[in-house]
Amino acid sequence: MSIVDARWKKPVSTKRHMLSFRRSKEITVAQTSTYLNFNGTTEAAFTFYKSVFGTDFVGGIFRMGDAPPQDGQPPLSEADKQLVMNVQLPILGGHLLMGTDATESMGMTLTQGNNVYINLQPDTREEADTLFASLSAGGKVEMPMADMFWGDYFGSLVDQYGMQWMITYTPAS
Repeated sequence: MSIVDARWKKPVSTKRHMLSFRRSKEITVAQTSTYLNFNGTTEAAFTFYKSVFGTDFVGGIFRMGDAPPQDGQPPLSEADKQLVMNVQLPILGGHLLMGTDATESMGMTLTQGNNVYINLQPDTREEADTLFASLSAGGKVEMPMADMFWGDYFGSLVDQYGMQWMITYTPAS
């Protein structure tokens, strides 16, 4: 997928273009991202997602120990310093998946529930199957990929890190 870069009036890849927007003060684009909280497994989960989507982290992985100490904040343990403060990964269509470790040692309580699904809408049926197979590895298939009565090719799963995904391919009509 490509879009026209307003600075040079020529097509560029969406991934490269979205990253250039994040670095440029001249051009901004509104976007939506999904923020995921994990109980100490953010790095492992995002390394897995990176392998699924074939993209790279934006700016690397920022750790709790990278932040300057705040007034009144107790010192971090060596283990807490290694926790992920923020990681960002472009997935499909310029969507940014973001995450952090929300651990009790950092004063946070994580409750995993069924209130969030990430819905991916790939360009082809084959890509839908590939994403579904990759994300469901080690996880739990809720609904296998299948043609649905409403016209989409659809499936849902919970990955090995407890994140819920829906894959929806809508054939051109």
